[in-house]
Amino acid sequence: MAAPRRDTRGIVDAAELFARVRFRRREPAEALRPYLEHYWLIDWDLPQPYTSHVVPHPSVNIVFQRFEGRAPFAEVSGVGLELFTQQLQGRGRVCGIQFRPGGFRPFFPDRPVSDWTGLRVRFPEAPAGPVTQATPTTPALHLTQTPQDRVAAVLDPPEEDARVAALDAFLLSLDPRPDPQADLAMSLVERIRTDRGIRRVADFARSESLSVRLLQRLFSAYVGVGPKWVILRYRIHEALERAETERAVDWAALAADLGYADQAHLVRDFTATVGVPPTAYAQAVR
Repeated sequence: MAAPRRDTRGIVDAAELFARVRFRRREPAEALRPYLEHYWLIDWDLPQPYTSHVVPHPSVNIVFQRFEGRAPFAEVSGVGLELFTQQLQGRGRVCGIQFRPGGFRPFFPDRPVSDWTGLRVRFPEAPAGPVTQATPTTPALHLTQTPQDRVAAVLDPPEEDARVAALDAFLLSLDPRPDPQADLAMSLVERIRTDRGIRRVADFARSESLSVRLLQRLFSAYVGVGPKWVILRYRIHEALERAETERAVDWAALAADLGYADQAHLVRDFTATVGVPPTAYAQAVR
């Protein structure tokens, strides 16, 4: 599996965020890498409140969180359909698990992933699963641990490696079950992410020898959103990154490159997702 990606896709004004918080991505244990994009860790100590914005990926996250003045907690964050906004103030810490699109279902096989879509659900009764064998770098996660113990095991250690090890132990305790359908869903989404030529669901389904209906059912059960939504979301991610990294974006050319009918269509999608037109956003971040 590839190392955690280095791009900033989805993060609105990434440079501003990185100037205010300490943000890292870390690899999970080898047994978990088929299912996960990465862990993401954020720590902050801010003299003034700051509001972060993210255009979500088609991924489910489990997030352990500590905000000043609040008890620490964990939650499942399903695929976000709208711009995600979070105010940060004082001191705090977040340790997040980003699953590959399609990679969450093996850990929670009893529910289609679409059941979680658009939701942020507290995780007070995270199932513990079988006990994992402790190693020097991976503590055992015991069945007798309370939910608060599990949250503390992730958020309390001052050493980053210990937090990563606690995330590994937590996920391994859930005993993910191999699932060929999950593998198929992950590979299909990866193809959409990396192949800019994929523009129409019907053509994509045909190229994979699947009916459109079967493809849509697979995505609902394992990704949480439909293939058309995934195609559109990755277009916006690329437009967002181009707006931040290029001094002068040819929006008409980019619209054509991303498969939009015209520039106006790109502008509508970008504005609806990010909240401002792409030209205004580009000017603001520069």
